[in-house]
Amino acid sequence: MKKLVIIAAAGLLMASCNKFKDINVSPTQLTSASTKGLLTNSQQALSDLILGNTAASRLPALYIQHLAEGPYPASSLYSDRNLSFSGWYTGPLNDLQTIIRYNQEGNPAAIGNGSNDNQIAVARIMKAYYFLNLTDRYGDIPYSQALKSNEAYSPVYDKQQDIYTDLFKELTEAQAQINAADNKVVGDVLLNGNMDSWKRFANTLRMVMALRLSKVDAAKGKTEYAAADAAGVITSNAQNIAYKFLADDPNNFNPWYNNYSISNRNDYAISTTLTDYMNSKNDPRLPIYGEVLAGGVVKGLTPGRNVAVNIPAAYSRIGKYFGGPDATGAGKGAPVVLLSYAQVLFMRAEAAKLGYTAGGDAEAKTHYEAAIKASWEQYGVFDQGAYNAYIALPDVAYDAANGHRKIMTEKWVHGYLNHSWEAWNDWRRTGFPVLTPATDAVDSRGIPLRLGYPANESTLNGSNYNDAVSRIGGTDDNYGKMWWVK
Repeated sequence: MKKLVIIAAAGLLMASCNKFKDINVSPTQLTSASTKGLLTNSQQALSDLILGNTAASRLPALYIQHLAEGPYPASSLYSDRNLSFSGWYTGPLNDLQTIIRYNQEGNPAAIGNGSNDNQIAVARIMKAYYFLNLTDRYGDIPYSQALKSNEAYSPVYDKQQDIYTDLFKELTEAQAQINAADNKVVGDVLLNGNMDSWKRFANTLRMVMALRLSKVDAAKGKTEYAAADAAGVITSNAQNIAYKFLADDPNNFNPWYNNYSISNRNDYAISTTLTDYMNSKNDPRLPIYGEVLAGGVVKGLTPGRNVAVNIPAAYSRIGKYFGGPDATGAGKGAPVVLLSYAQVLFMRAEAAKLGYTAGGDAEAKTHYEAAIKASWEQYGVFDQGAYNAYIALPDVAYDAANGHRKIMTEKWVHGYLNHSWEAWNDWRRTGFPVLTPATDAVDSRGIPLRLGYPANESTLNGSNYNDAVSRIGGTDDNYGKMWWVK
């Protein structure tokens, strides 16, 4: 009898435990990653994919000859053929799509991280930024069927024109979706939840895209440019869109600081293409751009030579402003500017020159000179007398016959490292600045015009890959033209 009582009691206890287990689950306990964590993660990916923390993300600085390679010349000779894009899709793009989905579904993971509309809008803008960078590197890419998990294991490669059309729509709708008076987004390490800044980010990006259409569809470009401008773009250096790295967090150091000071590498020096241009004009930005060596000089290294060169003390590495070598460690938290006021002013100058806006050369000249001033102010070197002398130099002073070349060349100077990707885009579209390809290039066709698709795409997604390659002439090399160049 005693045994039966004990067994019965044990049974009741087990049943009670099972019931307790069933009811002791908080209805608010997260079973999914928080959207604030997903947003932070998606933004931190900028460092590796775009801002210079990997060799692939440094390519444009070499192509556009902002930098030259020293001991191991390779990428500056155009040796990079096919580069993977899988990490973009499985990393930040997937995170951002998940933020959108969680907010649309009412997932608890989105609670407390900003209003639903603001979270969705920010994710859409970041997605557009990543996709724009991808399509401008490769051309046609998986887009409309991407990020659908098991619904599309082999996504089609959308045409670049169609991607641009949809990105204009996404950015237009996303900036309109933002309500600055509602709860701001949380986990935003880029703009700290400033919803007005997110609007400016979206609209300035639309302006960038609109000028990209100057050759292929100027009418649409003009319309999109006007709409972006009317919606509100960056209007001062205080509004620059910058990623701020953290000097007290080794996981979030400036990427150039990582390369020089953490990895103890000295792979890059400022290029003579840039130093020759700036030195001849006594440009005060030069000692900001490049390391000042003994004797107070900034010495560039000739790009495009297949000769191993030891850089330290012989050639100028990048300046500490950008995260270059510095005994104090000041470069750890050096920010990288994604979009800048000077960049906007250079775009305004080009828009006037090309007829996107009224005013012609007179208007172009006004914005061009203002852009140079804004650039000097951004780098803390503005002096009215020196500026007046600079813009009067024959190779700088605006004139109608050479206006476009001068606008794009000075924009290239301003874009050192911060805007190297955009400088490569501008060069491919306009041919400015005028650059001499690497002397020892591995391909006689010169500076690459695109990146080749990942090497495994022909196996993993063969039919769609072949369709995309056929649209660039049948060969997946680095010299197929972007749609916006044709």
